[in-house]
Amino acid sequence: MDERFSRSVSQAYRSFHGELLRFLRKQLGSSADAADLAQDAFAQWLKSSSRHEVEQPRAFLFQVARNLLRDHWQRSRRFTSEPETASDTDQQPAAEGGEPVVQFERQRYLRELSRALESLPPRRREAFILHKFDGLSQPEVARRMGISLSMVEKHVASALLHCKRQVQGEGEA
Repeated sequence: MDERFSRSVSQAYRSFHGELLRFLRKQLGSSADAADLAQDAFAQWLKSSSRHEVEQPRAFLFQVARNLLRDHWQRSRRFTSEPETASDTDQQPAAEGGEPVVQFERQRYLRELSRALESLPPRRREAFILHKFDGLSQPEVARRMGISLSMVEKHVASALLHCKRQVQGEGEA
């Protein structure tokens, strides 16, 4: 294994493992599953055929983790024998044990939220996702994106309002 490559992965592990674990735990609600997926993310990076230097290791790891989450949710959906439609393929399955109507409403809500996020301007969506889903503080988002804290606050507030309106059906007006 290339010494420089393994040093890069090792440095990323020390820098981002805790953050990746918190992100996965928040998404999965399980420390054990989060630890497994975090380990899988680093293992995939180590097994990758391209041994080139990753310019943004945090972004790379979180993308791998998102892909692993999607695969995890799809496997869970198969095992719980929930019907899967084309529009559901990127959605998290509803909680186990819920009533069918509740599960349907949760899936509908997630689809609406996904559409609302997709309709945001790219920079606003990025700021919102970094803050709400990746768990970065607003000052961290400002530094990461190279914008002012005030602009991050505006992006997040505007995105929240937009998503609320879209999900509640007020966006068609």
